[in-house]
Amino acid sequence: MAQATSGIPGKAGTPDIFSARAHLAANRALPVVLGLVYGFWAAANRRGGGPITGWNVLFGFVSALAFMAVLIGVRAVAPRLRRELHAVAWGAFAGVAFGFIYSQTGASVLRSAGNSLVVAASVSAVLFYRYYTHEDAAGHRVG
Repeated sequence: MAQATSGIPGKAGTPDIFSARAHLAANRALPVVLGLVYGFWAAANRRGGGPITGWNVLFGFVSALAFMAVLIGVRAVAPRLRRELHAVAWGAFAGVAFGFIYSQTGASVLRSAGNSLVVAASVSAVLFYRYYTHEDAAGHRVG
């Protein structure tokens, strides 16, 4: 039985149907698209169904820029970390992003912090399991 190749040297799996250029474009566009969605979501939560104002639009764009900057930073730094810290970095990012969005709904600080800790711990646990089962202790992918 022939093994499928991914089109990426050293990786086996499903066939790669997109070119390297398409992957590069998606890799660069992903933080921008996610940041814009996050900024829109934050601005919508903050205005609570009221009228759209200039300050609300500015808040959305600033939130989007901050989200993009941190996402780019985590994507650059996290893969270089050991699997435990790699999982915690993504968990912390998810927890902070969720906590900020949740705080814009008018919830109390304690409720926002508690819920964001649950999200951060959950994401960290799931990603640690994934990295533990797919990488060796040095962080190299296994099989």
